[in-house]
Formats: sequence, structure tokens, C-alpha cells
Amino acid sequence: MKVKDIIKVIEDFAPLSIQEGGDNSGLCIGSPEDEVNSVLLALDCTPELVDEAVTVGADMIVTHHPLIFSGLKKISPDNKIGAAVTKAIKAGVAVYAAHTNADKVIAGVSGAMSARLGLQNVRVLDEDGEGTGLGVVGELPEPMGAEAFVALVKERFGLKVVKTSKPLEKAVSRVAVCGGSGGSLIGAARKAGADVYVSGDISYHNYFTEDGFMIMDIGHYESEIEIVDILFSLIKKNFPTFAVRITQNINSNPIYYF
Repeated sequence: MKVKDIIKVIEDFAPLSIQEGGDNSGLCIGSPEDEVNSVLLALDCTPELVDEAVTVGADMIVTHHPLIFSGLKKISPDNKIGAAVTKAIKAGVAVYAAHTNADKVIAGVSGAMSARLGLQNVRVLDEDGEGTGLGVVGELPEPMGAEAFVALVKERFGLKVVKTSKPLEKAVSRVAVCGGSGGSLIGAARKAGADVYVSGDISYHNYFTEDGFMIMDIGHYESEIEIVDILFSLIKKNFPTFAVRITQNINSNPIYYF
């Protein structure tokens, strides 16, 4: 097996050509021709994840978030990105990321969010003209009150807390979702007729919502983590006997709740 064989499976699912401008999805360390015997998957590539890959004998890491997102002026083990890059190169571990390309396919990040909530008649929220795009919108099987919907979201995503704008007085029926940092799609959610928009990294002033519209921030990590399972299933389906595993020891969420 070669790195390029794993890449082909992922990019058949989420082509690099649809990633957002300025993103850095794809192979950032290693060669497509490198031999690979085992893959380790996670949301973020941290120095600890590279150490885990070495420990379990994985010679390729696949994550959602790119290890190298913007240009590096230096590579130093004194910071986390530099340490991860250094460790991966020294150990001969290839590093690949499926980021906004995996966000923009309906079976990717946002589609997984909608499935958790049981949304029906799901379509892309902000289409790019090719049947792909950021976010999705759909309908609940049955309308429910705002408090009941908050409870549903907390239960389905395993959350202790959420942040919301003023709860709706009307029933929630149509819901828009977007994994990760979704503040830019608030207008699209309103235009799509959503009663509630569920995403992450929503800034303060956006919570001053118009009547009849509600925002819910469930967290960046929490909204995206299921993509790891999706990528695992994708690789395992195509290579049933191949050694692929999800990180067992590392929760890379940098945000703590008390």
C-alpha cells in the first residue's frame, strides 16, 4: 500500500478541488509514493499524536485540521506545530488533512451533524454550484419547543453546556447546521428559513438575533469530531484488512469547560 492509495480513497469522497480558498488540505508531509502499512486518524495533528503514531507503528496520519495551515517562517520544536512537523519527518510519518473539502460534501462534517439531529430533506446550505458547499439545512421529524431542542442537541452531541441566543417562543422546525467556525453562514441560515442555526465559534454580537431566529454554539471540536469516524469507515470499507485506527489517547480539544 502507498500513501497515494489512501489519498485516492479520501479524495474520491472529498476532492481537493472543492476546498475553500486559503485552505491547506492534502498531503503536507511525505510523498504519495511512500509505503504505508498503518494509518492513524484524529481531528488535529499534535506532537502527542505523532508520538502515538510511532508507538502503534502507524506511518501515516490523517486528520481533519491541517497541521500546516499557513506559511511557516521557521520549524522549531519549541512550538507545537514545529514539534509535530519535526517529529513526523524524523519518524518518516506522512501527514494528510481532509479539511474544508470534507466540510463541503453533504456526507461530510455538516451532514453528520444533521444525521445526529435526525434532520430530513437535507440540502446544502451555501451551495457552490456543484452540489457541494458549506453547511446543510433540513427539517426535524416533528416540531418541538426551543428548550426541548436544546436538550436534544446536548443529548445527541454529548454536551454539558451550549451557548444560545434568546430562546425562540415558537416551535423549532427547520434547522441549519455547519461544523467548525460557522459565523459566516448566519445570513444563509436565515435566508434558508431556518428557525435555529447550530454551529461553532459564534462571536458575541451575532447573538443579537432577530425575532424568530435562534443561534446555538456547540463548540468547534464538538461539531466536527465525527468526521474522524467517517474517514475511518471510508478507509476501512475500501481496504478491509488494512491496519487503520482512531487515536485512543488524545482529545485535542484546546477548550476546557468548568
